[in-house]
Amino acid sequence: MPTTTSRRRRAATARAALLAALALGAAGCGPDGPARPATAPLALPRSAPTSLGDLTGWKVEDWDRYVADSAFAGDAAPGSWTAARMDTAKPRPTPEYSLAAPAAAGVERDAPPAAVPAEPQPHPYGRAGAVVGRLFMTTPQGDAACSATVVSDPVNPGRSNLVYTAAHCLHDGKGGGWLKNLVFVPGFNRDGRMVHGKPNPDQQAAAPYGRWTAVRALVSPTWLQEGGVGARNQYDYGVLRVRGEDGSGRSLEETVGGSVPIWFNAPREQITAAAALGFPAERPFDGLELEQCGSPVAPGRLSFDRTRPPMYVIGCSMTAGASGGGWFVTRDGKPNLISVGAVGDRNPAGYQAGPSLHDQAKQAFDYFAKNVR
Repeated sequence: MPTTTSRRRRAATARAALLAALALGAAGCGPDGPARPATAPLALPRSAPTSLGDLTGWKVEDWDRYVADSAFAGDAAPGSWTAARMDTAKPRPTPEYSLAAPAAAGVERDAPPAAVPAEPQPHPYGRAGAVVGRLFMTTPQGDAACSATVVSDPVNPGRSNLVYTAAHCLHDGKGGGWLKNLVFVPGFNRDGRMVHGKPNPDQQAAAPYGRWTAVRALVSPTWLQEGGVGARNQYDYGVLRVRGEDGSGRSLEETVGGSVPIWFNAPREQITAAAALGFPAERPFDGLELEQCGSPVAPGRLSFDRTRPPMYVIGCSMTAGASGGGWFVTRDGKPNLISVGAVGDRNPAGYQAGPSLHDQAKQAFDYFAKNVR
């Protein structure tokens, strides 16, 4: 008797290829979101500041101190993430916020979006699908998984080792620490041969492009200093520098055959549709399939703090495990990343919200790409 996953997979084979699905309208460039408040530039003492929304005044040395103080150290042992271990990893919980409940004071949001069911991408994943993968980590609660994307490195064109995801997939936030044993697996289960519970699962099936250990990482400074679901999720982003476990020295981008540029400061009025991709692993999904929510309409808005760029919101039925997965539009004929999955809810239709990547995100990424090796 065919499984639910196999039925859904067969239904997906008649759909357009992933690159075509990513061909969603977007063009031009420019700023979006609220004007920055007229405040004095923030200094960064050794004891980090308590409010970190506007980092306009930060210089390279401020970022140097922040990275030194946040003290990420890659600690995954080569070969530790076997296919069997990946198979038992639980989905990293997605921060939840209900769009159906009355909005708290200060929250600005559009009406809940129309339902968009997630669709599994047909196997084998092509070049576009290879840039999306699962990000595995060990949390205080045990092994877990998110989603992430290979992004272009402006310092090393064609040889990127950078991976973009959500901050909550890397660090527990205020009062917590970095998650452990961070390993990225691009194109996870590309050929569709992984089966849950199968004895001695095929290592090559799980990781067709190998395993990539996180050696450096950065999350928004705001993420480390604020708690709860709310304004800090407007900066729920993070970036990793990875290294292949095979020791070949070949870059991640060369291995998977491509990368996706990040479109910072994308003008919201020109984002007329978006496609979110990821590996949801909470029911009814199983974490083995690359799923896509292709929103045919412009993303809505969700803002907990009007001084920060509002989040994008799309209808999407993907569940936990899809957190950190990239949101794509087509710019100049090519996919660009504009956000990552950051917030959702558990209602049957579901939605995803992701940060709009503006000045703080660009400043952090540019610093990381140029200075953190």
